Amino acid sequence: MKIAVIGGGAWGTALAQVAARGGEPVTLWAREDDVTTSVNARHENSLFLPGIPLSPSIRATGDLADIADAEALLVVVPAQFLRSVLTQVPVECRPLVLCAKGIEAGTQKLVAEVARELHPDAPVAVLSGPTFAHEVARGLPTAVTLACEDDSLRERLAERLAGPAFRTYGSSDVAGAEIGGAVKNVLAIACGVVEGAGLGLNARAALIARGFAEMTRFGVARGGRPETLAGLSGLGDLVLTCSSINSRNFSLGVGLGQGKSAAELLADRRTVAEGAATAPVLREAARAAGVDMPVTQAVCALLEGTPVGQVVDALLSRPLREEHV
Repeated sequence: MKIAVIGGGAWGTALAQVAARGGEPVTLWAREDDVTTSVNARHENSLFLPGIPLSPSIRATGDLADIADAEALLVVVPAQFLRSVLTQVPVECRPLVLCAKGIEAGTQKLVAEVARELHPDAPVAVLSGPTFAHEVARGLPTAVTLACEDDSLRERLAERLAGPAFRTYGSSDVAGAEIGGAVKNVLAIACGVVEGAGLGLNARAALIARGFAEMTRFGVARGGRPETLAGLSGLGDLVLTCSSINSRNFSLGVGLGQGKSAAELLADRRTVAEGAATAPVLREAARAAGVDMPVTQAVCALLEGTPVGQVVDALLSRPLREEHV
């Protein structure tokens, strides 16, 4: 199965590296000329993944016509740009493996819902899990969820992408897999705030646990299964991104916790902190679904400029309740 990757950022490049294992030819589409030049001339994405040698079988291009011979497309663009990119991609009936994590602003649609709307004849899968791109690209051990309702396609994709250090776990729960990835980005911002404000490890652990409860409530309300949310694409990804400065969302939260404004922190970023865009959309989607998500509401307040102390006081003064509610 010949693979093309749409999106030349760190994660797209890492997945191209995964797909190119064993010398398999992979086409990597990127918007940035610097990326295509660097990958083709030096076998390195010096802009987004510097210092990591890439397989010489990866060929980068800025022309979508060059992916015409691919048998499956890994779509690795930020969720808020997914619609505009998919309107340009010649999909036809080829499988779309969606690797973005977020909810579309305005429509409150999950990424798979956007893809099905634009390309109803294309099979859809979701790849999600606890993954830092630089570790995947270096070949360090990683496990992910590959969700697809078509059992046969899921098995073929899993076999194509799996390797000695990249383990794929199958699921038919597409909604659950993508909801975990979207919500954890927002919760990672909250955990970064705890770190930046010096609120302690107890607070972070409590926030991860209560955030996971929010994720599960919302995921079930939107059609996901609790066991999916308790797996790699939910709890696994949550633990990773809530525990390391390597997470763009966590590092954004650290800055907010130190009193910096969201506008200041986001202004100079070349890479996208998906949680900043997802938080207000998730808040509205939760309201529409009748789901209580206080941590998500707190993150929105912080992004909108409410002081950290005020937001923390509001969370701690909420009425007492049973834990598993």
